[in-house]
Amino acid sequence: MSEQSISNELKSMNLRFATLGKALPQAMGAFRNLMSEASKSGNLSTRVKELMALAIAVHKGCGDCILFHVSNAKSHGASREELAETLAVAIEMGGGPAAVYAGKALAAYDALTNDK
Repeated sequence: MSEQSISNELKSMNLRFATLGKALPQAMGAFRNLMSEASKSGNLSTRVKELMALAIAVHKGCGDCILFHVSNAKSHGASREELAETLAVAIEMGGGPAAVYAGKALAAYDALTNDK
């Protein structure tokens, strides 16, 4: 996994969202508003909320969601150590399947930071 491949995956996901937005403008507009509102800094920082979303994405096994939230968590200052602790919680709640996706999440973080 490289930073370029992650960037390409995120671009592809954004294109799929744009296509859905054209087909379902009201639903996707509402979803975008929900995402924006839910991730705003409040009593919990955006960084913490992105780490929470990452744990859920790992638990659910959503590969694109994992890349999206790893990228967002990193851009909001999450450290590799914070990400690793988040992944431990996801594994606790999701068992073996979550461990597989947790490995993908850590690899994505490393690819985005060249911190191997």
